[in-house]
Amino acid sequence: MKETAPRVLIADDQELVRTGFRLILTARGIDVVGEAADGAEAVAAERRLRPDVVLMDIRMPVMDGLEAARRVLAASPECRVIMLTTFDLDRYVYAALSAGASGFLLKDVTAEHLAAAVRLVGTGDALLAPSITRRLVERFAPGSPSVHGDLSALTPRELEVLALMGRGMSNTELAAELTLSEATVKTHVARIFGKLGLRDRAQAVVLAYETGLVAPGG
Repeated sequence: MKETAPRVLIADDQELVRTGFRLILTARGIDVVGEAADGAEAVAAERRLRPDVVLMDIRMPVMDGLEAARRVLAASPECRVIMLTTFDLDRYVYAALSAGASGFLLKDVTAEHLAAAVRLVGTGDALLAPSITRRLVERFAPGSPSVHGDLSALTPRELEVLALMGRGMSNTELAAELTLSEATVKTHVARIFGKLGLRDRAQAVVLAYETGLVAPGG
């Protein structure tokens, strides 16, 4: 994935929003390769244009952003999707994170934050701070999760690291908690992602809750 200037597709049913975001991003050297006015258009445009990042509105006609995000990510695992919403704790955002979206932005985001967010996920990182993801998960995760069989692939130390990520700890905090170097923590995190097929820390936090490794409020 490119470190700078990711290619972006904007999917929103409001032309004014699309135009505003396009102007903001292009003024900051980010290439907007296309626009879509509904979810079906977004899926088709992603397949045609192969952007690095899709800005995807949740509520759109024909096909909503959640279903469009699922289809985009299923067809193009390397693509990054940022969900756009007017509500900061929207249950659809949680569902999108579970489906593999890399984060979400409120539509009243500042111009600088928008550009920084697109560049961040364009590098393959998660947009959401783990603590924000945790807040979403605690509100919307199923009440009685069961441990997922995939976690059996993790070593005891990796399970410990995943549990601490689920509680919102950064790599620096993980290193201090476990008395490890940050480089070692990064190695553990990378191995966890590889074994569990995770894109980023946002998905790791979601998984930690959904598998019962971390309990809401725990």
